[in-house]
Amino acid sequence: MNNKTKNILFICGSLNQTTMMHKISRYLNNEYNCYFTPYYATGLIGAISKTSLLDFSVLGGQFRKKTLDYLKQNNLQIDIEGKNNNYDLIFTCSDLIIPSNIKNKSVILVQEGMTDPENFMFHIVKALKLPRWMASTSTTGLSDNYDLFCVASEGYKQLFIQKGVKPEKILVTGIPNFDNCRVFLKNSFPHKNFVLAATSDTRETYKFENRKNFIRNVQKIANGRKIIFKLHPNEDAERNTAEIKSIIPDAIVYRSGKVEEMIANCDVLITRYSSVVYVGLALNKEVYSAFDINKLRKLMPIQNDGESAFNIASAARQLIERENINAVLAYNYKSYIKSKFISAYQYLKKSITVKLS
Repeated sequence: MNNKTKNILFICGSLNQTTMMHKISRYLNNEYNCYFTPYYATGLIGAISKTSLLDFSVLGGQFRKKTLDYLKQNNLQIDIEGKNNNYDLIFTCSDLIIPSNIKNKSVILVQEGMTDPENFMFHIVKALKLPRWMASTSTTGLSDNYDLFCVASEGYKQLFIQKGVKPEKILVTGIPNFDNCRVFLKNSFPHKNFVLAATSDTRETYKFENRKNFIRNVQKIANGRKIIFKLHPNEDAERNTAEIKSIIPDAIVYRSGKVEEMIANCDVLITRYSSVVYVGLALNKEVYSAFDINKLRKLMPIQNDGESAFNIASAARQLIERENINAVLAYNYKSYIKSKFISAYQYLKKSITVKLS
């Protein structure tokens, strides 16, 4: 007999977002009824998403198919667009679109990963109050349609505050999938000591990228070393493999596989706008990105041995039970100060050791 009385809806999206939601749910499904849905929209965008026009996005196409496949394979309860239940709490990894049926609900927004740079579209969208999706993930957090925003690090907290997110709503929890990168060091990927290029689905999402220039840059950085390309799951694999081979015939190209394990075995990681850059930084790889590496180091997701999902679930439990969420925020702040103290101590200890040697 099911004695659970409260329902939680997890809005998924990409496979990264979906696995994050699943990890969080594992700490809640003994107490609450947890349901999952692919990412969705209502209104005009929702109507358009029912066609094939938005199949390049998380609203359709391969993203939706892979999410549904994952949910079914893991025997998770599915409630498409949250239509079949009344929900006490909603989780989502993106607030670029807020469906009408969650606007008056308790919502927790979870940072998915890296956000796009604040280019001219970001400023236009913010100034003219245009739909946030027009500026992509650079506008993450600006909906203010949530109770809590769980973020990757203190660095990201400061970044979101600078963009205009309310500080009192931000909780530094770490984020699943990027909080325990050392686990990837133990893997069965057959190659070692190579240059890895992790590509993005930039062109498939109608953004500009000079891919041939990127490939030539990879070749230059490699300087004769073995090169492996890992294509983004949403990329046109046939076209992009042909492009790579036309410039670097002996490059190895993977269309699938765990990119984190490839990063763990590489010597050099080259990306442009991919969140996997944080895996490379966490594992002390030589890293190249379209973003400033020093800035990325300040934004680095905290490495807490995989505790982020637990931290987020704990905050959710207090929110859904209407307990004092300020206690969570205060505890989180104290933990952050403690981590800074420990890091400073370790750095000082290392510096003294180097000098003595």
